[in-house]
Amino acid sequence: MRIWFKLFKDSHLLQDTVITDESDDTRTHKIFRALEQACYEFDLSKPLWLDATAAEFKHHAKARFYQDNFMEQIDFDFLEIHVIEE
Repeated sequence: MRIWFKLFKDSHLLQDTVITDESDDTRTHKIFRALEQACYEFDLSKPLWLDATAAEFKHHAKARFYQDNFMEQIDFDFLEIHVIEE
């Protein structure tokens, strides 16, 4: 599984990374682990999965985490997560 993480501000890509996980773990565990790794790389706190975020991700394999998803103040508009290969 490969997951692409992107930070955006004012419609510009600030930073991105692709996390690859080829373990035999469940899809959910791979996604949570990749999100943790990406947040570590970007020096961010882990965002919360709100109901709307989870629903968007289930339908499109893509979701955006906005300020509402973070406990701390963020200096970007959103973090986007996108599964690019299963």
